[in-house]
Amino acid sequence: MGDVALAAGIMFGIALFFGVILAIAYKKMRVEEDPRIDEVVARLPGANCGACGQPGCRAFAELTVQGKLSPGKCTVNSADGIADIADYLGVAADLQEKRVARLHCAGGKSAVRNLADYRGSSSCRSAVVVNGGGRACPWGCLGLGDCARSCSFDAIAMNADGLPVVDVVKCTACNDCVVVCPLSLLSIHAISDHVLVQCSSPLTGLMAKASCYVACDACGRCALDAPENVIVMQGGLPIVKAPSIATATATFRCPTGAIQWVEGNQFTQETTDRRRHA
Repeated sequence: MGDVALAAGIMFGIALFFGVILAIAYKKMRVEEDPRIDEVVARLPGANCGACGQPGCRAFAELTVQGKLSPGKCTVNSADGIADIADYLGVAADLQEKRVARLHCAGGKSAVRNLADYRGSSSCRSAVVVNGGGRACPWGCLGLGDCARSCSFDAIAMNADGLPVVDVVKCTACNDCVVVCPLSLLSIHAISDHVLVQCSSPLTGLMAKASCYVACDACGRCALDAPENVIVMQGGLPIVKAPSIATATATFRCPTGAIQWVEGNQFTQETTDRRRHA
């Protein structure tokens, strides 16, 4: 009995010793968290989308309180919400322009010729290894919706033509759809980048249009009609080098409608009609 009591006493003494050491260490080494972080988190939309470059809203709030990020870096928040955080912290709002995902392809079901019926897994990543899902253009959107399924914010819906339509109001520019697309057809753009190339095929002339009637045929008229060096032809496709100063004039003479002036969502009825009359 005495041995048991002795062992219990020793264990208690060891536990007490380490408990005291831990208590002292906690008191000496603990870092007080700025209470303003919780206040900023409460004023954020809570999307945890990563569009600001941080892994979540709390990480963003910590850096904002430290003065390393401006409130406006959160492009998902409303202008009023950003102003509220700026006023609370006593800093400049530094509003950033909203950024959204855009698709560089307009070749839906009605535009691209089919070579075979694809009956495999309903996934773009699967179809891309089976001759592009049987489509005549292996560089275009496969229309199987990997991007829509990857979007945590329900910002992408597949339209009747099998193309993903990004809702610019819901889009947070989180980049998930960009990463998941096996053909790299989606990229992030400022909402004010209105001149958009909706084709990714390297083919030119009649070869391009033989597989997709809205494909760019590399005629170069958009580059000629734009201000100098704003649009350049590269690899059979127009590259918009200065989107902030590109004008709708560059899209007027496109014979296929492969380059479009886009405001808001892509593939609206207006842009569809414009292509048909191009």
